[in-house]
Amino acid sequence: MILKRQCLSIVFIAGLFFPGLFAQTQKKQSVRPTAAGLEKMKTAEDTLALLAYAVINDSIELERFAACKVLITSLVRTLKVENSFKYPFDRLKSISILAPPDSSFRIFTWQLYVNDSTYRYYGAIQRNQTALQLYPLIDRSFEMEVPPLYEQLNPDNWYGALYYNIRQFDTREGRKYLLMGYDAFEFFEKRKIIEVLSFDKEGVPVFGAPVFHRENPPPGPPENRMFFEYSAEAVVKVNWDEQYKMILFDHLIPFPSPFARGMTAVPDGSYDGLQFQKGQWYFQDKVFKDSQEEVPFPEPILDSRKSRDISGKAKKGKG
Repeated sequence: MILKRQCLSIVFIAGLFFPGLFAQTQKKQSVRPTAAGLEKMKTAEDTLALLAYAVINDSIELERFAACKVLITSLVRTLKVENSFKYPFDRLKSISILAPPDSSFRIFTWQLYVNDSTYRYYGAIQRNQTALQLYPLIDRSFEMEVPPLYEQLNPDNWYGALYYNIRQFDTREGRKYLLMGYDAFEFFEKRKIIEVLSFDKEGVPVFGAPVFHRENPPPGPPENRMFFEYSAEAVVKVNWDEQYKMILFDHLIPFPSPFARGMTAVPDGSYDGLQFQKGQWYFQDKVFKDSQEEVPFPEPILDSRKSRDISGKAKKGKG
């Protein structure tokens, strides 16, 4: 109970330090920081890297919480440096920082390990502007009893995840962005998510859009996001594949839980996908359908004994 209160207090702290920062609405895109600003950010980056590492790796729970609290305030203070958007934070390895090709924003996400079955996610979206325009992301996934497949969510009601890839795409309603993320969820089950990010007319982030079309969809609108829940023992791929120009993900099948917890899901060795067409993403079942009537094997070396020796070389003719 103490840990839960502490975790929720950090959510409150995130809201405490961010308000007012996203009232900035300048449209001028940022350039590189000044020499003084650059030096200030380099110094701050060292501190941020240590804090982010502690959030992930410190063995003491209270220290992880304390590091997360200081990390939030330190990151905001660092991003207040003019033109901070162009600073890459190359040494900040424990925080995911993604930006789309149009460079209109970047998104920071990181994970806080609470205990074996509890994880919290933190994040912020920084718009590409000279003065800071920042939107905090407040993880409320632990309040959502079922995965929110059809809801649009706002930054204050975010399904938290650690994002590892981003793809921009255009629709009739304007430009949107796919975010692929990981949710450690709980001890026995993990999740991956394909989220949709867009911005409303005021420039405020909106999560979720009805752009996912399954092969045999249930009645109702398309899904706003996609979830993949699977056994913690499994390794599941969900990512963009540049060769095939589509999102590929493991085909999951029901399987008895190795932890004696009923049924779970594991990959069966095949892949499904999402293909982009006219602003929408369409489900494709079993992307690789190559099959052969016989099991493939190397060319046998002893099938033609009359013409080849035991090493597989052609026999020399009798002279």
